[in-house]
Amino acid sequence: MAAPLKPCLLLRCGDGREQHGVAASCLRELRHKASVILAIDKAREPITLVLAEDGTIVDDEDYFLCLPPNTKFVALARNEKWSNKSLGSGTAQLSESVDEVDSAAEKWKQLARQLKDDLSNIILMSEEDLQVLIDVPCSDLAEELAQSQTKTQVLQDTLQQVLDRREEERQSRQLLELYLEALKNEDSILSKVAESETVPRKEMDVVDAGTSSTGTSAKTALSDQILAALKEKPAPELCLDSQDLELVLKEDTQALASALRWDKQKAEALQQACDQELSKRLQQVQTLHSLRSTSKGKKTLPWGDWPSSKRKK
Repeated sequence: MAAPLKPCLLLRCGDGREQHGVAASCLRELRHKASVILAIDKAREPITLVLAEDGTIVDDEDYFLCLPPNTKFVALARNEKWSNKSLGSGTAQLSESVDEVDSAAEKWKQLARQLKDDLSNIILMSEEDLQVLIDVPCSDLAEELAQSQTKTQVLQDTLQQVLDRREEERQSRQLLELYLEALKNEDSILSKVAESETVPRKEMDVVDAGTSSTGTSAKTALSDQILAALKEKPAPELCLDSQDLELVLKEDTQALASALRWDKQKAEALQQACDQELSKRLQQVQTLHSLRSTSKGKKTLPWGDWPSSKRKK
């Protein structure tokens, strides 16, 4: 009896925007169809099939049969290597704890279900997640939440307020950091002036203090996007969700410093800031749950109790 056909999606390395739907009963058949459909020259064979999600090489028939229908495969010709940039679509996922979604529509629905279960999840969401829900048309979000558009608009206004408060807090921290940096530079200048007045001039050899960079990046469990946010964004702890904050806290300080090309003291300060932000969010959630337990034994925060906001998005 012939093996059943499995529907699959084929992509070419370097062109992740165009995918082809095929059906194959085994890996050999799928490789052959990939060669024909993707027009890969026979001189560039053998073809290697990897999972588009994470680059896992699929070369075992049993493993292939265990994969779900419509799994995405990237076809690699000889000497080609997979990377999350090779698809050219920028679809690498940020969070290791959230399942990959196929579209923005599916993502906001997933977030909406989290709010439907418990509105206090707003506190734990990242800035990106908050913005996704704010951008959803009010009528669509209301339908997904099974609430009136009036209450849903109040919810979106509340999400915008949470986002605004985080931005205001970020700006305040930036101003404080600039002020402290200015004080540090001023003290450094004054100390150099005082030293130049007391120490006679003489030629000195410059000695390397041994703080050279090894150029090797330590292994870290954090995703590239989390590392980019930590390195590039001011007050990065405000833009990450609570699960990402936990990952940063669990990371070895020295490994984190090496991955970010920072000194250990700066990495420790970052982890302390993440710890404080996570503690603050969890305390807010606990407070909401405590209030909930005293209000008629309701399992979820009452939608009608959210204050109406006049603040525009």
